Amino acid sequence: MNNFIQSFELNFIKDKRYMYLVEGLGNTLLITFFAVILGVLLGFLIAVVRSTHDKTGRMKFLNALCKFYLAVIRGTPAMLQLLIWFYVILVATPFPKVVVAMIAFGINSGAYVAEIVRSGIMSIDNGQFEAGRSLGFSYRQTMIYIILPQAFKNVLPALANEFIVLLKETSVCGYIGIMDLTRGSDIIRSRTYEAFLPLIAAGLIYLIIVMLLTGLVGRLERRLRTSDR
Repeated sequence: MNNFIQSFELNFIKDKRYMYLVEGLGNTLLITFFAVILGVLLGFLIAVVRSTHDKTGRMKFLNALCKFYLAVIRGTPAMLQLLIWFYVILVATPFPKVVVAMIAFGINSGAYVAEIVRSGIMSIDNGQFEAGRSLGFSYRQTMIYIILPQAFKNVLPALANEFIVLLKETSVCGYIGIMDLTRGSDIIRSRTYEAFLPLIAAGLIYLIIVMLLTGLVGRLERRLRTSDR
């Protein structure tokens, strides 16, 4: 017991080393939050373009661009994309490292969100489109007011899973020098030469965040089911 207390004090209390985890957690949540926003906006836009092409045959050029984007993003590792954005695409810009990470992970997430949402749109019966048109709605209005709300409820569990995966993917931010949660625990390990407590602490923090997100999504799903009745 005394050895554990001494190890805890060495890893977290001495020289306020716990602040590495606090700062890392803040950056991890910040990057994830804005990457989720960018990913959702980009994903819904691409999903609408692709599903519109599949249903009407329009937007051929935009659909081709979207398919190319999806192939590139889904076919390469997220860490490699982060390095390309930092060392190649945005190397001459004044953007902070955290902003570069937001862009890289947001664009990466957008590809997966797009396919999730597109599958939700395509799962809606064509009769819903016909009902919207019979009410005098245009295709765009039908998509916004009738199709997308139903598609969102259908794909909510898959979207939540993508956001959880995105949270954990940010653990590679240390490759471009960002103090994320994983990097914070590794710095403590390098100072104390003890790996167990710092890495376990980071793992527990990730686990708690994921459990909280899972619980919030579960509550949202139940409320949406209640509203359907």
